[in-house]
Amino acid sequence: MKLLTDYSLDELKELTASYGEPAFRAEQLYLNLYAGKDYPEMTNIGKAFKERLLADGYVARGVNILESFVSKIDGTVKFLYELMDGNIVEGVLMRYKYGNTLCISTQVGCRMNCAFCASGLEGLKRNLTAGEILGEVIAANRFDGGDLTNRKITNVVLMGSGEPLDNYDNTVKFLRLVNAEKGLNISYRNISLSTCGLIDAFDRFLGEDIPITMTFSLHAASDEVRSSIMPVNKKYGVDKVIDAAKRFFEKTKRRVVFEYSLIKGVNDSQEDAALLIEKVKGFPCIVNLIVLNYVKERGLASTSRKEAYRFSGLLEKGGVQITVRRTMGADIEGACGQLRAKYINKQ
Repeated sequence: MKLLTDYSLDELKELTASYGEPAFRAEQLYLNLYAGKDYPEMTNIGKAFKERLLADGYVARGVNILESFVSKIDGTVKFLYELMDGNIVEGVLMRYKYGNTLCISTQVGCRMNCAFCASGLEGLKRNLTAGEILGEVIAANRFDGGDLTNRKITNVVLMGSGEPLDNYDNTVKFLRLVNAEKGLNISYRNISLSTCGLIDAFDRFLGEDIPITMTFSLHAASDEVRSSIMPVNKKYGVDKVIDAAKRFFEKTKRRVVFEYSLIKGVNDSQEDAALLIEKVKGFPCIVNLIVLNYVKERGLASTSRKEAYRFSGLLEKGGVQITVRRTMGADIEGACGQLRAKYINKQ
């Protein structure tokens, strides 16, 4: 099967031309795809052409919302997206005063196996294609009543299941597709990518000249602690990750974000704060403190909100700019670190 949302507009033009269709047909097909329509809803596309595409294995809508769960606390929506092969990934729609942010997945599962995250519990099943990642955004936009002229998704964060840079080619193509002028046209400035620090892939990404916001999952200031909760640190240590963030700033002049999940008794001491200040002070960055969300299978305890604000106060006194992330969607297991692959092959 071949997913049509994997194709750029130029690629669709080549495809439709190969079927002997007029040039305008590609744009019609493109607009239908970005509106989230499947073949029966494409009323301006000839029946014979659609039947030929189907016969040749071209799928129009490869991502469908299987179920949605709405938080009773803050209105956050968690989606279960069903893919063409029956696999399922999750996404989360968060509503803010400035617009709607969609957290999307880039892989079915994850092989990074960070100790505080549910996404890696079953390992990596497979990568998502660029069109499947895009399909998450298209489906959520349609779910919320949006279309191409009245887009409801204003911001996208690649922070769901999977490590985006571990699915490099599909992630990069997705970024170009979702930013395309005649498509959803989401500004790169409104897109954030979170990485645990695959430095080789990151350095390659620097050469793509895609000015998104980079978020680095740091979660500890010492290699000893970070290695105990993030296996990737054994190859890419704390200093390498921070150096990569500095290279990103030097190239783009865009301030980076360091994510730091506070785990009781692991990385939340006064000594941890002092070392973190030493590592990042004087560098234009934000440390985003996350009060750890409970994952039953992981068994890690969360730092209390009171202690989180104590920790943040130490960082502020040390000259580090911080934010404390607001927990959203916790009652539907949609909060940071809670997305998981437990629904895979549910049907």
